[in-house]
Amino acid sequence: MIVAERKPMEELLQMTAPFGKILVAGCGACVTVCMAGGEKEVEVLSSLLLIERKKNGKELEARKHTVERQCEPEFIKDLDPRAEGVEMILSMACGVGVQYLAERYPKIPVYPALNTKFMGGPVQQGIWTEKCGGCGNCILSLTGGICPIARCSKSLLNGPCGGSENGKCEVDPKNIDCAWQLIFDRMKNLGKLEILAEIQPPKDWSYARDGGPRKIVREDAVL
Repeated sequence: MIVAERKPMEELLQMTAPFGKILVAGCGACVTVCMAGGEKEVEVLSSLLLIERKKNGKELEARKHTVERQCEPEFIKDLDPRAEGVEMILSMACGVGVQYLAERYPKIPVYPALNTKFMGGPVQQGIWTEKCGGCGNCILSLTGGICPIARCSKSLLNGPCGGSENGKCEVDPKNIDCAWQLIFDRMKNLGKLEILAEIQPPKDWSYARDGGPRKIVREDAVL
């Protein structure tokens, strides 16, 4: 899932200050799970914006609606009647959702209410951690299902650096496990340590960035 967090309130107030009629648009997918941009968060942010405007003696009409997913154009259609006549849209989705809204409403400014952080998952209530760097050429089969790109502080491909000590990373010994210690332990348990003896070549980052936005085409699914 994509993990995001709400922008600071001061920044959001500055974004919305020039506009008197806005639409706060939520997303029912990833950002709902990480409690950043779902229906509840849309209600809270809308209320906060109205309160701050009232303090300053200024009027604000804040419409609000949460769609199932902002990252798929067919779901965005639900916003059409609510977007009619607004001066700006405040998207509480990841950066993908913001861009899809901007494409659908070319005459309405669309601003992000969230900062998109990473792809990851929950470790406990209210805490999420990065698990995938989206590098485009997955090597998890070689590292026991533990991603060295996202989980090693230096994204090393061939074992730990000299800063690893007692299974911890020198960047933050209290809170960050050494990813390569985790990989070693996992591969040992699987009886596949010999795979780690194979030197991996430098990462071919063209898989992730080959001159433009990446695209996947499934020929069997194209109409």
